Amino acid sequence: MQMNTPSRSTIRLTRRGRLALIATGAVVAGTAVAVPLLTLGDEEESRPTTLVVPEGWRASQVYAAVDKALELPAGTTRKSLAKAALKLPADADGNPEGYLYPATYPLEEKATPERLLARMVDTANAKFNGAPIAAGAQRNAMNVYQAVTIASIVQAEAATKADMGKVARVIFNRLERGMPLQMDSTVNYALNRSTLRTTASDTKIDSPYNSYARMGLPPTPIDNPGEDAVRAAINPTPGDWLYFVTVGPGDTRFTADYRVHQRNVAEFNARQKSGEPPKKQGQ
Repeated sequence: MQMNTPSRSTIRLTRRGRLALIATGAVVAGTAVAVPLLTLGDEEESRPTTLVVPEGWRASQVYAAVDKALELPAGTTRKSLAKAALKLPADADGNPEGYLYPATYPLEEKATPERLLARMVDTANAKFNGAPIAAGAQRNAMNVYQAVTIASIVQAEAATKADMGKVARVIFNRLERGMPLQMDSTVNYALNRSTLRTTASDTKIDSPYNSYARMGLPPTPIDNPGEDAVRAAINPTPGDWLYFVTVGPGDTRFTADYRVHQRNVAEFNARQKSGEPPKKQGQ
């Protein structure tokens, strides 16, 4: 009786499957095809050699990416924080949010979550604690940690690099006038989500990150900002703006007039209903 065997091109074995064949001496559909199967090394997925941390990722996203890159069970990197000995500012209270600096990191053969996180934090400290960032923070009557916190909001809210300085100015203007920041991005952080729609009930949640209900900056950064956002936080664009909304792609409108802002928000809502969302959340 003739026995049909699958062609080489249709056979897929995981790394574990290949090891099992080697260990047991098993054959698949006869010895003639077993040997070629054991030598198909090009189909085996290799571990990545670098880890890219994009600007604006939250710490939770970084933890998940490290787990995946190092092929660790989910949650391993987060649990490693207790023994990572990260060199964080006292204000951070052990929370590395804002200090997992966006960059490309090599994944060495003996890489561990602790080493990777430490390298990210060390990179952040090298960027933040020298001139001009530290000097810029002091010039604006704040410490570096506060500057990074503002930068994290700028990173989340600004639709483009060109808007970053203006968003930073809105934050400063509101703080100086004793106004709540009312930033959707901080509410989204509290709710562990990203969305362009913030409801009235969302703005009433009991959280220190609810900048609609609480005054001042949130207790920590809300993401890990890049260099452009940090520079915007210490060099905000001059202006009297108090409000902004991204009505459409490339169309973020800043104003000091609340009535004008209301009209802009109405246009934003109309475009949302028509299926034309902006690229980023607005204030």
